[in-house]
Amino acid sequence: MLKRFFPFLSWMTTYNRSHFYGDIIAGATVGIMLVPQGMAYAMIAGMPPIYGLYSALVPQVVYALTGTSRQLAVGPVAMDSLLVAAGVGALELTGIESYIATVLFLSLLIGSIQLGLGLLKMGFFVNFLSKPVISGFTSAAAILIGLSQLKHILGIDVFQSSKIHVLVGNIFESLGQVNFYTLILGIMAIVFIFAMNRISKKIPTPLFVVILGILVVLLFGLQSKGVFVVGDIPGGFPSFQVPEIQLDILGELFPIAITVALFGFMESISIAKTVEEKHPEYELDANQELRALGMSNIMGSFFQSLPVSGSFSRTAINEQSGAKTGMALIFSAIIILVTLLFLTPLFQNLPNAALGAIIIVSVYGLIDIAYPMALWKSRKDEFFLLVATFLITLSIGLIEGILLGVLLSLMLLVYRISRPHMAVLGRIEGTDYFKNVTRFPEEVQIDADKLIIRFDGQLYFGNKDYFKKQLHKQVRKKEPALKYVILNAEAINYIDSSATFMLEQMVNELKLKGIEFLITGAIGPTRDVVHSSGLIESIGSQNLFVQTHEAVDYCSNHKSKSKIQERISLQSKTKSL
Repeated sequence: MLKRFFPFLSWMTTYNRSHFYGDIIAGATVGIMLVPQGMAYAMIAGMPPIYGLYSALVPQVVYALTGTSRQLAVGPVAMDSLLVAAGVGALELTGIESYIATVLFLSLLIGSIQLGLGLLKMGFFVNFLSKPVISGFTSAAAILIGLSQLKHILGIDVFQSSKIHVLVGNIFESLGQVNFYTLILGIMAIVFIFAMNRISKKIPTPLFVVILGILVVLLFGLQSKGVFVVGDIPGGFPSFQVPEIQLDILGELFPIAITVALFGFMESISIAKTVEEKHPEYELDANQELRALGMSNIMGSFFQSLPVSGSFSRTAINEQSGAKTGMALIFSAIIILVTLLFLTPLFQNLPNAALGAIIIVSVYGLIDIAYPMALWKSRKDEFFLLVATFLITLSIGLIEGILLGVLLSLMLLVYRISRPHMAVLGRIEGTDYFKNVTRFPEEVQIDADKLIIRFDGQLYFGNKDYFKKQLHKQVRKKEPALKYVILNAEAINYIDSSATFMLEQMVNELKLKGIEFLITGAIGPTRDVVHSSGLIESIGSQNLFVQTHEAVDYCSNHKSKSKIQERISLQSKTKSL
């Protein structure tokens, strides 16, 4: 039981020297990456850079002890930071102190939601975030992040917005203020990162950009030429403080919190599952991952942390560098701690353009072109869902984009299950196989007096009228020769009361026309409904069959069932024969 909530107990007992070597190398590498990334992601969230380092400290340790993934790198990420900026920025708070207090309270709220969902075993909620919605949202958010960082590359002051038309308009209005030195520095940083990434993604390029940026500012005195730098960064371990509980804006913060909580979990679990495939020595627990992220955000909020989740880039580096257990995250946190205690004065001359370049390049990889193109070729309905989410996110807002995307995906799901696939079947000549007549037009044998249909979905109030309409359409095509309608119910896993009433009416209508209705291949739950609803009385127990060919043979020569056929076709919980 204890290992379930503290998974580190499972790997700690078998920890050895080879694990230590892999973890310390990976931890050091990720920790070095986190220093510039953490500060950059804090800037996306509208927070002072130091809070990015705070976010890379306590949450990593908490997740190392409670997470089930041994390679997932938890900390500040671009997407969560942008959602925070969009949500909290819309509250129109007065002063940076009020903004910081609200973000820290939001971290506590996000963590509480994740922990609560984890304790209630509600990890399945993430399944409502379909891949087209995620792809459309992520690509749009990446564009917004990149555009929001242009102010650091151009050296201008731009009023931020989560709406692309407003943001682009604000950038164009400020182009007259462009600082030439900042622009050159920013472009050089972007080109350098792209070039180094082409050589090897294992190289801590962001750290090199930070070091080179500081040196260039100092050597050429760029600060006196209008190049903005990070400035003084407070050092030391973040003090323990209880987040200010802001009940007056709780209603406005809750939609933001639930969005970041679910999206952060989805992002983390998808990354963790990808890595898990390479490591059969452990198994992910989605509900424990929710609890682990929740505890990381809750504990982090008491030490001035932004909301955190799993990072794709740092997880990839962590795994490639040889991380074996959660100790890698603890070593990474130690790097951050050393930086906070001794190295923060070194970053006061770090140009904002360098951090902006790091962010722009990192989010560039989030823009996915291949997946939409693949959907266009094979699944146009999902392609339009992706495009709709993308455009809504860009034009209306981030929170609205993800929520409306989920709503649209659910509407698409409802539409699909309201019109399931329905096929007319025929016997493949010389066999007992019954297949779709449109797929095997030359091989099937069709009897004029029999209509065999297969309905590929549950029968419920949302599709009963569609079923009835399609069935009557096929019946009219075969009248007046039609004598038997055979429903292959293999794919029907449930029939609700509305559909049961419809079936009973339909069976009686067919009887008046001299047409018998038979059911074949019904699975146990469906047979239970047929018996418990009384539908068996209208259909007749003699008209239930195990296999389609048995029903066809019965219609052709009224061949009686064997005892085992009768037992299986009529067995149900309400009436066992």
